[in-house]
Amino acid sequence: MSASQKNSADESDASNYDSPYSLSIFASGKEPLISAPLNSTTKRIFVAATRQNQGKTTTSLGLFGGMKKFSPNIGYIKPTGQRFVQIDGQKIDEDSVLFHTVYNLDVPIGAISPVAIDGRMTRWYLDNPGHKLEHLIDLICRAFDRAAFEKDYIIIEGSGHAGVGSVFDLSNAAIARILGAKAIIVSEGGIGSPIDEIAMNKALFDQYGVEVIGAILNKVLPEKMDLIRDYASKGLERLGIPLLGVIPLRKRLQAPTFSQVVKEINGRWLNGAEHGKKERILRVVIGAMTAKGVVDYIQPGVLIITPGDREDVLFSAIASANISKKQVVSGIVLTRNILPHPKLMDLIGMTEIPVVICSEESYTVASKINNMTVKTQPSDEDKIPIIQEIVSEHTDMERIRDAFTEGEQGKVR
Repeated sequence: MSASQKNSADESDASNYDSPYSLSIFASGKEPLISAPLNSTTKRIFVAATRQNQGKTTTSLGLFGGMKKFSPNIGYIKPTGQRFVQIDGQKIDEDSVLFHTVYNLDVPIGAISPVAIDGRMTRWYLDNPGHKLEHLIDLICRAFDRAAFEKDYIIIEGSGHAGVGSVFDLSNAAIARILGAKAIIVSEGGIGSPIDEIAMNKALFDQYGVEVIGAILNKVLPEKMDLIRDYASKGLERLGIPLLGVIPLRKRLQAPTFSQVVKEINGRWLNGAEHGKKERILRVVIGAMTAKGVVDYIQPGVLIITPGDREDVLFSAIASANISKKQVVSGIVLTRNILPHPKLMDLIGMTEIPVVICSEESYTVASKINNMTVKTQPSDEDKIPIIQEIVSEHTDMERIRDAFTEGEQGKVR
């Protein structure tokens, strides 16, 4: 089952549901269940966010890379995940696939993604919560021990804010307590609302006895970095929360590839698919102006949206490609299923301009693209080095390291 199939799964009979641990490679069913990890030495960093799409996975990727300057032995686990793919009969969280690929983790991928949450799990769990909870805890603890084996630090990525998972008694705060971790809270840049939301999340971690070692503000406008750092630090200090980092917004990290755009708009490739799929779309332009006006926008990183009968716009792109002999735009989307004249299509075929056609009109397509939530993928070779660099550069990695004194970590309860 893929993440796209979760809605159909929600409508299925929970009584026929495969338990999340039925395919586990960890619990044989013969050993006594455990309620805490056996590992007592690995330092655990639990990364939570104040809400969805705050950059928790991006921050975790950067923290993993940044902690490598203190030790080459860094581990990763995402105990519960909601977006997953099927790998060798197991439901594996997409972020776990990302980490396993990027950092070439030396553990079975099932060990870093022990529990996949789909639409049926809540009802399955509530039918007999007590019995199932102890099995889920056992599974998570055994997976943790495998993922943390011979590691000095481990990044534990949460699934949303501190309370996500409360319905089956495994909120992020609860898991952090079970695993004996210390928490970092990630929020989008700002002063008032981010501090309010960080405080609310910290309250739940406090309730579970989990130490919050600090907060990281993500996606901060570069021109506001100093202002945000100054006042957010003052506001968080009043709550007893150190500001560990202020990470600037990088437009490229928010930009989709052309292949992601094609999937979003249900498009069909007409030209240049081989190299066009990885083109990063930094700006969307609707070709409603004259051909003379379009020329100013014909540059790498730009996606032009236009009906196929705007032959003047297409001629401008073709002419620019023939003159420069280089990449001129990152892509063209032809809307309303209008194909250009066959002879014009022949000319397009003589260039490497990535061209796609779709059924919807131009402004609908532009709106869909601008509203896309772009997740980092293992294939994002251009983005991952940027993530590693900016998180490490703009986060106080030494302060995170120093939050774990020799032999000390979150107390396992």
